[in-house]
Amino acid sequence: MAAHRSGPLKQQNKAHKGGRHRGRGSAQRDGKGRLAPKTLSKKVRKDLSRVDQRHRASQLRKQKKEAVLAEKRQLGSKDGPPHQVLVVPLHNRISLPEAFRLLQDRDTGTVHLNEWGSTHSFMLLCPRLKHRWFFTSARPGDLHTVLDMAKVADTILFLLDPLEGWDSTGDYCLSCLFAQGLPTYTLAVQGISSLLLKKQIDARKKLSKAVEKRFPEDKLLLLDTQQEAGMLLRQLANQKQRHLAFRDRRAHLFAHAADFVPSEESDLVGTLKISGYVRGQALNVNSVLHIVGHGDFQMKQIDAPVDPFPLNPRVIRSSKDSGTAMEICAADAVADMEEDLKVLMKADPDRQESLQTEVIPDPMEGEQTWPTEEELSEAHDLVKQSSKVVKKVPKGTSSYQAEWILDEDGESGGEGDEYDDIEHEDFMEEESQDEGSEEEEEEECETMTIGESVRDDLYDEKVDEEAEEKMLEKYKQQRLEEMFPDEVDTPRDVAARIRFQKYRGLKSFRTSPWDPKENLPRDYARIFQFQNFINTRRRIFKEIEEKEVEGAEVGWYVTLHVSEVPVSVVEHFKRGTPLIVFSLLPHEQKMSVLNMVVSRHPGNTEPVKAKEELIFHCGFRRFRASPLFSQHTAADKHKFQRFLTADTALVVTVYAPITFPPASVLLFKQNSNGMHSLIATGHLLSVDPDRMVIKRVVLSGHPFKIFTKTAVVRYMFFNREDVLWFKPVELRTKWGRRGHIKEPLGTHGHMKCSFDGKLKSQDTVLMNLYKRVFPKWTYDPYVPEPVPWVKSEISSTVPEVDME
Repeated sequence: MAAHRSGPLKQQNKAHKGGRHRGRGSAQRDGKGRLAPKTLSKKVRKDLSRVDQRHRASQLRKQKKEAVLAEKRQLGSKDGPPHQVLVVPLHNRISLPEAFRLLQDRDTGTVHLNEWGSTHSFMLLCPRLKHRWFFTSARPGDLHTVLDMAKVADTILFLLDPLEGWDSTGDYCLSCLFAQGLPTYTLAVQGISSLLLKKQIDARKKLSKAVEKRFPEDKLLLLDTQQEAGMLLRQLANQKQRHLAFRDRRAHLFAHAADFVPSEESDLVGTLKISGYVRGQALNVNSVLHIVGHGDFQMKQIDAPVDPFPLNPRVIRSSKDSGTAMEICAADAVADMEEDLKVLMKADPDRQESLQTEVIPDPMEGEQTWPTEEELSEAHDLVKQSSKVVKKVPKGTSSYQAEWILDEDGESGGEGDEYDDIEHEDFMEEESQDEGSEEEEEEECETMTIGESVRDDLYDEKVDEEAEEKMLEKYKQQRLEEMFPDEVDTPRDVAARIRFQKYRGLKSFRTSPWDPKENLPRDYARIFQFQNFINTRRRIFKEIEEKEVEGAEVGWYVTLHVSEVPVSVVEHFKRGTPLIVFSLLPHEQKMSVLNMVVSRHPGNTEPVKAKEELIFHCGFRRFRASPLFSQHTAADKHKFQRFLTADTALVVTVYAPITFPPASVLLFKQNSNGMHSLIATGHLLSVDPDRMVIKRVVLSGHPFKIFTKTAVVRYMFFNREDVLWFKPVELRTKWGRRGHIKEPLGTHGHMKCSFDGKLKSQDTVLMNLYKRVFPKWTYDPYVPEPVPWVKSEISSTVPEVDME
């Protein structure tokens, strides 16, 4: 018997690879120097040995350590700007004069006092520690002053109460400072030595536990004696500095003195001379200057007067740049500063940044010349040959909407006479009336506990009934929006095809196309837009790091001549308001569309409607504007929100000057009593006018008669023409059915609709319509001073009506 032999179609399995696995050396030998495609496009990095890697890591650590030490030595030294310390008492029992008395120790150094209205400050010069401090103060009630001074302060010194730490006003101030971005800070407790020894230990334990929630891993220093004040000064001098990105990339200056010279034409406008120390970056005279709270201005020249606060009066120091020839002799030269005044730079009109904030629109741009006779004849022949029909459309209708407009003769002849005399009932109005009555009952049944000493008639005198009615109406609108999002009632007096003529239907909100350049408003002709905002921002930041700017170096005491400044700026300064200036980066004086991501602040629950005027703290700017709210998504279209919600982050869109991120954002609302309350915090997202905010309206109807997948729907429209107009738009229901309009029935707006499944009688038929919305142009760089924030007004901001 012959043995079986495998044929040619037998499966051949791959043999197992035995032996050792290949290491890195064998792989490199086999590769013979060849590189992968990804590594070819990048810089080839040599593989270092472990000894070289450790040596390289130690070098990097050493460089970073030297940079930190150099920064510490520069701040407050004779060649750097004074160490600016902002003192903020967080409790009403804190004695600010007592704290300043302890810090103004004549044995430690020389003290120079200075008072500007209500803002008290002093300069402390300590040659023994080779350091100089500039102490300023601000009460938490003056919120805008605290925020503005925190933008330029090197260190914030928080003064705490030994028993409570901070009160409600101090807690509110801390929330705003954390949202804006805290620089270096130090915590000091005042008054703990006045307690008994046993109570001191208990107070320090309780205070440490309370502080850990807001300031983890931070030590509490004492400020009751001169010795403790000296330890506090050493802590301030040796502390590692925290950086704020928006101020480190821009030159900024805190005004120590200001003088106003009116112009020849008018006394209301003139040249403002601002004196102070340059911080952040070198200051160029050709750049645009922003005065916080007042707007953008140009500089004429920069002078270099004698430094009024030299650390060592006998030392003569010269500038780093020999070309400027600035030599300041601080000995016996303060008496006559005008003779030793040196002009550093004068503005060059050819290189100076322009103050143009808007594009001047050309009304003839985009217009065409009148066509010739040959072009008219060719167009006439093409019209005859084409089979397209010319239709009448309402004003503002786009070409996309005109595609699905029906002819006047295209009505479908359904038998609808039997529905003409049916009585119409508006269920939505009845439901809203029922809800309004329920809320009124809740308002009437509200209980409130007041003290025996407060009389009802005195309380009623302080209540603004008109403001109460407006706030109640806002609460009703916000609750209706939460219960029925985007649903609107179809008007009875205006045809729906006229009322919603700017709206369109979309097959899919996410995937349907929408041109961002379509039907733009006139305000878009006034703004600037980047071809690539990210690349422009990267290029400008790279120039700041690598390019040396000509001008006043960091630490120099200079006088800026700012032209065309209103006299109100120096009047605010004389009343005690700090004067703070920032130099702008290229393009930051131009108007565009800013998008900011914000989240609702939990301490404020009042309804905030879109397009209400709000106060913005965006980076170093402070202005007023009317924003739009929209969802924060990754799609190309973003749904418009009518109210600022508390559960999710939203995007705020406004017309404002260009600001390069990163920058913090704080939103305030001015109440009827003049007080500003914080409503949202966040950060700057982008500068993008093409970001589309789409408003949705939902028209609702009710099934009248149901025949399996077909139903007669009423109360969505109230005439036959509207049904024909919106016939191409897809329908949906609250229970997930989809359908479309088949034909109108009668003349009262009834329509026959078909769906993809059986419809329930309790279901509601909906139609989604969309249009793009734009913010209002209400930008105002001037923000009035708010009423001081006191404890009695804090409780009034929290509504007592429970809307649940």
